[in-house]
Amino acid sequence: MKQRRIPGRILLWIIIILSAANALIVLTDNTYLYKAFYYNFADIDDARLFANRRIPNGTPEEWPLGNNYNKILVPANLIKTLENYQSVAFLVIKNDSVRYEKYWEGYGPDSASSSFSMAKSFVGVLTGIAIAEGKIKNVDQPAGDFLPEFREGEKSKITIRHLLTMSSGLEWNESYANPFSVTTRIYYGHDLRKTVATLPVVSPPGKVFKYSSGDTQVLSLVVAAATGEHLAEYASEKLWKKIGAVHPASWSLDKNDGDEKAYCCFNSNARDFARIGKLFMNKGKWGNEQVVPEDYVKASLTPAGLVNNEGFPVNYYGYSWWLLPAFKGHDIFYARGILGQYIFVIPDESMIVVRLGHKRNSKKRNFHPAEVFDYLDGTMDMFTGK
Repeated sequence: MKQRRIPGRILLWIIIILSAANALIVLTDNTYLYKAFYYNFADIDDARLFANRRIPNGTPEEWPLGNNYNKILVPANLIKTLENYQSVAFLVIKNDSVRYEKYWEGYGPDSASSSFSMAKSFVGVLTGIAIAEGKIKNVDQPAGDFLPEFREGEKSKITIRHLLTMSSGLEWNESYANPFSVTTRIYYGHDLRKTVATLPVVSPPGKVFKYSSGDTQVLSLVVAAATGEHLAEYASEKLWKKIGAVHPASWSLDKNDGDEKAYCCFNSNARDFARIGKLFMNKGKWGNEQVVPEDYVKASLTPAGLVNNEGFPVNYYGYSWWLLPAFKGHDIFYARGILGQYIFVIPDESMIVVRLGHKRNSKKRNFHPAEVFDYLDGTMDMFTGK
C-alpha cells in the first residue's frame, strides 16, 4: 500500500509552530518544561536527574536485630496494601532494634531513594537546631530578617512559625501533575530562589493552614542564611552525624552548586530515615546529647491552632510534622512524601515504621492518605504489646 506523505505546507507549519513554542519557552525562562514533559511525573530515583550535595555521615551506629527479627506473621491485609502501592521498603523498629523489614524490586537496607516531602519534617528539625544555636531568635522572628525579598508589604508579616505551620498565606499550586504549576517549576527548574521570591501573599499570614511546598522552601533559605551554610552541610554536621547514620545521604539541587530542593529530595535509605523518627520520639535527644531542644520538639508535635480552607480545626499538623492523635489509644506523628514515603512514630510503643515506595492512595480519610491506616493497623497487629 502506498504511504501518504504529509503535505509540504502542513509540515512547514508544524516546524514553524514548534520553533515558535521553543522560542517562547526559552525567552520566558521556562526551559524546565522540557524535563517536565519528558519525565512527566516524579520518581523515587530522580536524584539521578539532578545535581546533588552530599551529606556526609559520622560514626555509624547500626540498628541491632531483635530476637524475633522477621519471625512474626505479617497480616494478609498489610501484605496486600504494601504490594498494591508498589512498596520498595518496609521497616519496623521497636525498642531500638529491627523487628521486621522487607524490600522489593532489588532495593535493600543500603538502597537510597527520595524522601519527597518527608524532607519538610527534616527542615523543621534543622530549624529547631538553628534556634537552639541562637542563629534564629525564635519561631516568631520574621523571615525578612534573613531574606531581603520578604522585608516589604505583606511578606514582612511572614514569620518562621508561619512557614513551619504552612500558614504563610503565600500563593501556591501544590501539583506535580500539572507541568505549568509552580511545584513542577521548582522540581524541574533551575532557580528555586527566584521562584519563591516572586510569590505573592494572597491571604493573611498565620490564619489558615494550606499545605505548601513553597513554605518549606522559603524556610530552608532562612535556615541557610541564618547559619551561613548550605542546608546539606548544616544537616550533615548538626543532624546526620549526630544520629549515627550508617550511610552518607544527599540533597538534590536546582543546579550545580545551587540551592537544595528542601521541600523534597533528601536521598537516603529506610534504616537511616528511621533515625529522624527516633530523635523526635526521644524528645530531641540522641544518647546523652540534646540535639533538638525538648520544648521545640513538643511544640512541633502539637497542633498549631489553625483552621483549614473549609474552616475545620487543624489537629493534624504541627511544625512540619503530620499528627494522628488518639488513634486506637496512641498519639502518632509522622513524616510523609507524595509517593507514600512515611516515617511513623508511635512513642508509647517505642516503635518506628518506615515505608517507601512508588504509590499512595489518592483518597483521604480525616486528612490522611487512606492507606496510612492499613500500615498502622497491620503493624500494630504484629507488634503492639510484643
